[in-house]
Amino acid sequence: MTRADRIRKRAFDIALSAVGLALLWPVILVAWVAASVDTRASGFFLQTRVGKDGRLFRVLKLRTMRVGSGTTVTVRGDARITPLGARFRRWKLDELPQLWNVLKGDMSFVGPRPDVPGFLDRLEGEERAILTLRPGITGPATLKYRDEEGLLAGVEDPERFNAEVLWPDKVRINLHYLRNWRFRDDLRIIIRTVFGR
Repeated sequence: MTRADRIRKRAFDIALSAVGLALLWPVILVAWVAASVDTRASGFFLQTRVGKDGRLFRVLKLRTMRVGSGTTVTVRGDARITPLGARFRRWKLDELPQLWNVLKGDMSFVGPRPDVPGFLDRLEGEERAILTLRPGITGPATLKYRDEEGLLAGVEDPERFNAEVLWPDKVRINLHYLRNWRFRDDLRIIIRTVFGR
């Protein structure tokens, strides 16, 4: 990805996130109130994630789990997820507040999903090139594992399967995305994410 590519990608992120926030703030507000009532806590959930160049930032999401649920991987039917939270997750509404992270420059619309600290310490050699990207709300790995919670629900040890199978495959996919980046592919990924294809 060239410097010009990065500038164009960032300009697109700023424009689309500003428009998205202007149009969707009523939806985010109503969802925040509903999540606050549902979980009996703030409807917004902040969590430390690893961003571009390994810098830590706070990702903003709508709360879908009961307070004190921890940060381990989640599976479909997870008892820690509230019924309303499950609907938010199914429709990806819990991700809408991340438009703010995109506008601020913490994230991009398309890129690797931001990991919690610890996972990225395992990146070796050329894999660390992934850290030159802003993490994304969606991306090629996100699309491949759209039903990740369902997939993890079908294995005996979800934590191990995530660490030994899913995560390495996501690294491979994200490296391919970086090396072969094209603006039209970002547009295609966004459209597929929105329309569930």
